[in-house]
Amino acid sequence: MTASRFNLLDLLVLVTYLVGTTTLGVWLGRNQKSSTDYFVADRSIPWWAVMFSVVASETSALTFISIPGLAYLGDLGFLQVVAGYILGRVVVATVLLPRYFEGQLVTAYTLLETRFGKATRRFTSVVFMATRALADAVRVFATAIPIALIIGPVMPREYLMPTAILVLGLLTVLYTYKGGMRAVVWTELLQAGIYVAGGISAVVLLGKSTPDGWSGILQHVGEAGKLKLFDFSTAIDKPHTIFAGLIGGGFLSMASHGADQLIVQRLLSAKSLRDAQKAIIGSGIVVFAQFTLFLMVGLGLWSYYQGRTFDTPDAIFPTFIVEQMPNGLLGLIVAAVVAATMSTHSGAINALAATTTHDIYMPLSGRKADDPETFRVGRLFALAWGVVLTGGALLFPEGRTPVVVIALSIASFTYGALLGGFFLGIFVKRAVQRDAIVGMSVGIAVMAFVVFAKQLSAAYPSMASTLGPLGNIAWPWYVLIGTTITVGTGFISSYVRRAPSAA
Repeated sequence: MTASRFNLLDLLVLVTYLVGTTTLGVWLGRNQKSSTDYFVADRSIPWWAVMFSVVASETSALTFISIPGLAYLGDLGFLQVVAGYILGRVVVATVLLPRYFEGQLVTAYTLLETRFGKATRRFTSVVFMATRALADAVRVFATAIPIALIIGPVMPREYLMPTAILVLGLLTVLYTYKGGMRAVVWTELLQAGIYVAGGISAVVLLGKSTPDGWSGILQHVGEAGKLKLFDFSTAIDKPHTIFAGLIGGGFLSMASHGADQLIVQRLLSAKSLRDAQKAIIGSGIVVFAQFTLFLMVGLGLWSYYQGRTFDTPDAIFPTFIVEQMPNGLLGLIVAAVVAATMSTHSGAINALAATTTHDIYMPLSGRKADDPETFRVGRLFALAWGVVLTGGALLFPEGRTPVVVIALSIASFTYGALLGGFFLGIFVKRAVQRDAIVGMSVGIAVMAFVVFAKQLSAAYPSMASTLGPLGNIAWPWYVLIGTTITVGTGFISSYVRRAPSAA
């Protein structure tokens, strides 16, 4: 397919989206006066808007492109993990959210200061900032890959990718800097609508491109065993089983939606605890429907291409887009890829700025949330983090390891430790600040070793026997392992702590 497929109409659609999103974000931030308004929209966002914002924030370009590839190569087993996501959200809604709303918090890690002390709050904030900065820089870099494939050689790839990163980064920084959390939430609703429309368009086109429509597609994939949903295997090296899905996926969702400021900040923007609870549980149901949609796209692609082999799973959906999407709709799909990443990127900038402002700057400066200087500094932190993330994406080296694997690996280092820190505070009454920091530090160190062993085993199969089970643990189990180690270490530390000497 030649580069001429992406024509002036497609370019017009893409530019209209970029200009419209940026303008909307800047307009939404016109009346902000305090850091509370800037970071949690003065707790005024309706629950349904928060719900779709949560969905959009966890959907990146990697999701849009990669999920169809999972069904193409396998079956519907990934939905077992997504079902676990719903269970994890229920736990967050009932255990963690009430504690967040009791204190009218702006960041998740303020709760840890209340329970343990300032050092714990700063420790977890720094862990979050390092993890989120690295992971989001990878996601921004990844956006340029499918765009380069879809648009084709409009310009040499070595120029196209940096150009895409700079344009997306600068526009996202602009509306996030000006608009704050209001801009993040309301632009994410627009962005979510665009990429879902892209998925539905693919379903319709796949049905029309097959003689018997979707009834024929479902019959074809059913005969091939690709409609399989449940796998009751107990093997720890298989990621898509009922046990890895419900248990591992549940813990992953508890960490990502209960201990990660990126999501928690949106929930704190809701009008009340009940609204936040409806938003997070509802988001699980919407995410299940969304993943089902893109997995069905993958099944349709398998039937359409008759199981053809591609160089990489991430090339399957973009290839169909380039070959089959009519002009105009092709531009909309490119906008959908851009939308998915801009929503995650804007949320990360705002979350990083909120954590830096409320967990680091305010305790050190002694300023309050309603201080005009805090508002000004918070926006400067948003600008600074936007530059850091965009710069990190530009510097990220392109290699053979799939970027989605890298992004998941980065999160796997710390999610279990962060969730374990919260659980330690809630369920281990003896634990004090030292126990929390020791537990989380050990949890991060052990998970770094586990993830490294996994990558080493994949790169050098001859070492698999030496590494044993450590080299074969499937990713859904990572958060559960990290949480267990953190809580266990903190619990032991609380009992070996030396008793204070008598006065």
